[in-house]
Amino acid sequence: MDSNSVPLVVDLDGTLIRSDIFLESLLGLLSQDPLKAIHAIGGLRHGRAELKGRLADSGIIEAERLPINTDVLEFLRAERESGRRIYLASASDRRDAQSVAEHLQLFDGVFGSEEGINLSGSAKSRRLCEAFGEGGFDYIGDAKIDEAVWRMARRVYIANARKKHLTDVRAWAPEAKSIGLREVHIMEYIRTLRPHQWLKNLLIFVPPLAAHDFISLFGVSMLAFLSFCLCASSVYILNDLLDLRNDRAHSRKRTRPFAAGKIPVMHGVLLIPLLLTSSFGLALFLHAEFIGVLSIYYVVTCAYSFFLKKKMLIDVIALACLYGCRIWAGAAATQLVLSPWLIAFAIFIFLCLALVKRCSELIDHIQGEKGEPRGRGYRLADLPALQSMAAASGYISILVLALYFNSPAVLILYSHPDRLWIICVILLFWISRTLLLTHRGEMHDDPVVFATLDRTSLIAALACLGTVIVSL
Repeated sequence: MDSNSVPLVVDLDGTLIRSDIFLESLLGLLSQDPLKAIHAIGGLRHGRAELKGRLADSGIIEAERLPINTDVLEFLRAERESGRRIYLASASDRRDAQSVAEHLQLFDGVFGSEEGINLSGSAKSRRLCEAFGEGGFDYIGDAKIDEAVWRMARRVYIANARKKHLTDVRAWAPEAKSIGLREVHIMEYIRTLRPHQWLKNLLIFVPPLAAHDFISLFGVSMLAFLSFCLCASSVYILNDLLDLRNDRAHSRKRTRPFAAGKIPVMHGVLLIPLLLTSSFGLALFLHAEFIGVLSIYYVVTCAYSFFLKKKMLIDVIALACLYGCRIWAGAAATQLVLSPWLIAFAIFIFLCLALVKRCSELIDHIQGEKGEPRGRGYRLADLPALQSMAAASGYISILVLALYFNSPAVLILYSHPDRLWIICVILLFWISRTLLLTHRGEMHDDPVVFATLDRTSLIAALACLGTVIVSL
């Protein structure tokens, strides 16, 4: 038979797109409306097709933002130009598959789960044989479950295949062709842990530094640091999975591994409990109070990911509290008592940084002409008010520090406390510069990460450290 007379059928999840519509729908609905997601999961008692139908009802999936497998797309376009009929066959709900087909404008027809039938594996094989006859179609798939379809197809194509899987398939289908090989990029998995965000966890070392007892407490603080990093990474992954839609609409976040489809969503689902278990495993070697702080941090962060980040002002207060949790955790691990001055300073400086984060997001939307931000409780018109709040919080933190330098507590720790006033001048410069860069749209998504990577900020930090040393 002429190849052009044989229809070409392509799978959707993991084949045409580098993601899984079912998982994306479930995670997106969990983020948007957890109660509705729980109700949808209840449909599982009537079968997977019912669950997929309920998820499709929510309209979570945006076909134009899904990460397309370019290798497969180019192959399909070449076949289309040769005059071949092309069909999309997916285990996803037919409506979701249809939206992808309408977006790409490549297909002559769409098959998907509907009317209680989960179109996967043998069910998909039967449906395609009914439509085209056994051996009457070519099929592009990517997973072991596609074998039932491949065995009924005239020709086998494997997309995004692992080398071992390709070898196994060619053992019974020697002429199977691959469309791109799946490569494991370790750096992408490291990226999804967001190691640059671990810099925030250096705040754990603040209590022993402030108490001038850093050396003897370094080992305990380092263990607490590692535990916090693993816990934070588990939450970062959860947040990335829940925020896929918004990340793909963001100029920088759309390149994150899950949003770009560089790592399967299921791998993220599996990494979350693995990292969390490892984190609390390390915490068992520390004081029980640290485990309590770590638990509070995890609960608040999850609440932020699901609910709080959508609430106006509550979100920035929650972020400030999460920054403060790291200092609290450092004190809990080392059994040091936090100074009231340090607590007051942390409240205002971290609120300032949280507000700067929101301002930078709004400015990004304005400069990119993206319209009102989604998934947040703010409007573009709120920017001037948020900038005023950020400035007020930042300067109040310096005032608290100035009052501390003039308190009797400083005389106990420092021989030349009058020199500490230089720190106030340095912070005045740094906070003012941070606010100005934010106004210009030159601020990183996370100002804490910006502070640890920006050369001027690092010089300011070293100047503050030097001032402390000459004041001892």
